[in-house]
Amino acid sequence: MKSKRRLSFFDHIQRNILAGLIVLAPILLTWLVFDFILAKLIAFGRPWIPALYKAIYALSPKLADSMVNGWIDSVIALLITLVLLFLLGWLTSRVIGRQILIGFELLLDKIPVLKAIYGSTKRLLMAFQAQPEQIQRVVLINYPTEKMRAVAFVTRIVRDTETGEELAVVYMPTAPNPTSGYMEIVPLSQVTPTDWTVEEGMQFVISCGASTRDSVGYSEAFRSGQTSREPAVREASKESG
Repeated sequence: MKSKRRLSFFDHIQRNILAGLIVLAPILLTWLVFDFILAKLIAFGRPWIPALYKAIYALSPKLADSMVNGWIDSVIALLITLVLLFLLGWLTSRVIGRQILIGFELLLDKIPVLKAIYGSTKRLLMAFQAQPEQIQRVVLINYPTEKMRAVAFVTRIVRDTETGEELAVVYMPTAPNPTSGYMEIVPLSQVTPTDWTVEEGMQFVISCGASTRDSVGYSEAFRSGQTSREPAVREASKESG
């Protein structure tokens, strides 16, 4: 009798610890991502602080000395980065800014390795900037077998040089880290469009499927008349091509 009570007591503790981990895990993961991004933003703005310190010291030494404080130093570095990002965005929306950007891209175009990295990254980011109501980006593909589906993101539509068949270039992220994954080229007729937004697709991957809707069009790619669904995916080529 005592052993049963003891077992029940330890089971109760184990369940509560597991429940606590389930609550803590997404919070911890969110904080780690936020902390990583925040650290990068602060590190980018920190080299500008000495010049700002000298300028302020000439006007108010006491105010400049207060910048030496650790957390104030970090806040100022973050603000500098945000201001620089704002100015960069504002500048590139003007004619002179676009001309400078074009000149910078032409310079990179002459450097093989940097050209490939910059060009690929830019095209990928531009592809994912498409508005959800204008484009169907999240799809399901047959992977690793015909009876299994994987979430993927359409990045481009191309054609087979011999048959002329339309092919979808898709990025299939790994869970729970969507920054790594696989590029696949699959026939457009075998791609199953979803009504998920890009955000929902990413949440599905990061949460390992825990964050998803109650239903999904698992079998739609294998029904008769499946090619009638191709135009929804084909719209991707208009934005990312």
